[in-house]
Amino acid sequence: MVDIMKKALELASEALAAQEVPVGCVFTFGSDIIAQSRNTVNATRNPTRHAEINCIDTVLEYCKLNSIDFKAYFKNVTVYVTVEPCIMCAAALNNLNVKEVIYGCANDRFGGKTVLDVNDFYEHNYMLTGNLLADDAMALLKQFYKGTNPNAPDSKVKKQSLT
Repeated sequence: MVDIMKKALELASEALAAQEVPVGCVFTFGSDIIAQSRNTVNATRNPTRHAEINCIDTVLEYCKLNSIDFKAYFKNVTVYVTVEPCIMCAAALNNLNVKEVIYGCANDRFGGKTVLDVNDFYEHNYMLTGNLLADDAMALLKQFYKGTNPNAPDSKVKKQSLT
């Protein structure tokens, strides 16, 4: 379990080096890694390209190419992600009926458990475990947020006039 989260942290470090929010994700089926990714929001200029969504797309493509029922397949998938999935990703993972989500640090801004518990909206709820290598995940986030996002939109806060 720790080794897989370490792989997710490596992917998060790659995201940081690419000036992306440092989130890495690994999907497993049994003991096999079946998908791995990092955030690619800035590279793709697509705000939905979170690490989890990228992994979902990889698994869906694999299932399609191999004539596998993705609905049955996802029921055996465990997700390792460095940061608690956001509301969008938590909903997507829940909708796909993944077995379990294991995350590093909490997401107190956008978390799909911390901010809005998406499990309240679904019949199926995946097992959720947090705080696996949380300090390492948080350190990457802190490093990212010390800098500036070159692709962030201009602030809409009105500047105060000096008159």
